[in-house]
Amino acid sequence: MKKRDLGISRLWLYKVNRRFYGKLANIIAGGFVLTVCLVGLLADVIASEKPLACKIEGKVFILPALFPSPELSDHDNQSILEEIAAHGGWTLAPPVPFGPNQIKVWGTIDWLSPPDDLHWLGTDSSGRDVLARIVHGARSAMLVGLSSMLICTLLGVLLGALTAYFGGFWDRIANAGIETLTAFPTLFLILGIQGLLGISSIWQLVVIIGATRWTDVARVTRAEVLRTVNEEYVDAARALGLNHVRILRRHVLPAVLGPVLVSATFGIAGAILIESTLSFLGYGAPPPTASWGGLLADAFESQSSFWLVLYPGIVLSLTVLAINVAGEGLSDAVDVI
Repeated sequence: MKKRDLGISRLWLYKVNRRFYGKLANIIAGGFVLTVCLVGLLADVIASEKPLACKIEGKVFILPALFPSPELSDHDNQSILEEIAAHGGWTLAPPVPFGPNQIKVWGTIDWLSPPDDLHWLGTDSSGRDVLARIVHGARSAMLVGLSSMLICTLLGVLLGALTAYFGGFWDRIANAGIETLTAFPTLFLILGIQGLLGISSIWQLVVIIGATRWTDVARVTRAEVLRTVNEEYVDAARALGLNHVRILRRHVLPAVLGPVLVSATFGIAGAILIESTLSFLGYGAPPPTASWGGLLADAFESQSSFWLVLYPGIVLSLTVLAINVAGEGLSDAVDVI
């Protein structure tokens, strides 16, 4: 039985993947989202004030940004180049040789510098490299989007499935809770909670978004479970004496998987927009954490610096668009199966 269920699951995934990747738009959107995730994951390697590797005074340092060394604590890529020019050695700089919070470059501060050969996308009002902050902003965006949706999915599936399966009093309570939370505009609810708690960390924002947006997943889960529990194969499982846990795990929850994945995919885009909006308003990622919304806030204060709004705005728009396109493609693939 287990082998048969495993075979059915693999067949379902194969069909969904085949239909999803059968469209060029889905491939492009999925590739873009994957690229943004990888950029966020490898942000310390792509954009850092420390080299990927270097040799100074006969000693080799590997990934000092990830494994700090006291000898390089006061050095950045530029000062290391000066050290090598004076005493010899070698260095391997990252693609963007500036940190997200690095202010001084070659001992000077370039405030609101337009794009040039040194800073490809310019600098902000503090002299920080915009490209480096966009790269590290991808980490904040995907961390909030993926982590908050993981919390939403776990809460939504657990509460939605259990209350709909057993019904009765707890189902009415859960449904009332869903309707109550849905009545509040999500952005203003999260903004109010952030204002009451104060900004402490990006993980606080993740928990708040996850704890307030689980209703979307719960509503989808509840509807699918209510439809599935009346199927003949579920009645047959009860007649065979299977306990509730096995019925939920084998027969009910697999039917919920597709719609939940689609809902969670769209939820990631919504969470990224919420994080960017809150950061723009000053209630999102705490400074000096890089955030796309924080870059747009800098652009609002320096309206003549077009690069502060153009490049972060393009990256944010393309990321949300790609996630929504991928969500639409996943929805079509799941609905047909």
